[in-house]
Amino acid sequence: MIDRHSNFSRNSTKFFKILLLVSGVITLGACSTLSDVNPFGASKPTPKPGELSAEQLYGKALATINTGSSKVAAGEFEEVERQYPYSTWARRSMLMSAYAHYERNSFDDAVNASKRFLALYPGHDDAAYAYYLIAISYYEQISDVGRDQGMTKKALAALEDLIRRYPYSDYSKDAEQKAILARDHLAGKEMKIGRYYLDKKAYVAAINRFKSVITNYQRTSHAPEALMRLSEAYMALGVKSEAQTAAAILGHNFPDTKWYDDAYVLLKSGGLEPRENKGSWLSRTWKSITF
Repeated sequence: MIDRHSNFSRNSTKFFKILLLVSGVITLGACSTLSDVNPFGASKPTPKPGELSAEQLYGKALATINTGSSKVAAGEFEEVERQYPYSTWARRSMLMSAYAHYERNSFDDAVNASKRFLALYPGHDDAAYAYYLIAISYYEQISDVGRDQGMTKKALAALEDLIRRYPYSDYSKDAEQKAILARDHLAGKEMKIGRYYLDKKAYVAAINRFKSVITNYQRTSHAPEALMRLSEAYMALGVKSEAQTAAAILGHNFPDTKWYDDAYVLLKSGGLEPRENKGSWLSRTWKSITF
C-alpha cells in the first residue's frame, strides 16, 4: 500500500463527488424523473408484492454507502443488478458497486466491476470514471521502492490509458499528477538498485540502472542524481569521456544541485573538466527528450 503520509496520498474523493453530481450515477431525489430501460425492448420489471423496486433498492444502497458501510453497500448495489439486470438502475449500480469496493480497499473487486461496466457500456458517459477507478485501484497498491513495482507499472499504464482516451475529462488532471508520481516511483526503484550495484563495485550493472533512469524517466526528480552516479561509475571504469559528458549535461541542466557539485569535484580529482561528447549515448538520449 502507498504510505498515506507520502506524496502518494489518496486525494480522489472530489472526483467521486463530481460523479455523483454530474453523471448518470445520480442521487435518489433526482432519479425520480427517470425510468428503467431494458435495452432488449422488454417492459420495465415489476416488483412482486413486498419486494422493493429497482429505484428503491438503489436508494437503499445509496443511503448505506453514505453512512460509510461500503462493504454492505457493495452487496446492495449488486443486488440491484441481480434483480433488475437490464434497468438503468442496474447500470448505475454496477459502477457504484465498483466505487464501494474501492472505498473498502477491495481493489481487485473494484477493478473487476469497472472492467465489467466498460465491457457492457464502452461508450457510456461514465466510461472515463470507470477507467479512473481502475487506475486508482492499482495506484493505491503501489508499494515502497524496496519491493516489486509490478503494481506501479500497472497503475502507470492505466493512468496513461485514461489520459489518452479522455484528455479533457474531470479525471485527467488528477491522473496526470498521479502518473508523474508513479514514474518517479519507478525511477526511484532503478536508483535504489543502481546504488546497490555501485556500492558492490558492479559498475556495468550500476550504469545500466542509471541509464534506464535517463532513458525512461528523464523528467523525474531522480535525473540529476542518475547523471552524477553515471559520472561516478564511468570514472571508476576509466571511461573518462562518458564521465565528463554526464557531468556536463548535469551542469547544464541542474547547475545548482549538490549532484553537480559532487560530479565536478569528482572530475577535478582526476584532473578532468565537464565536457560533453556529442557522440555519446548520453548526449543523444538527453537531446531526444525536450523539456
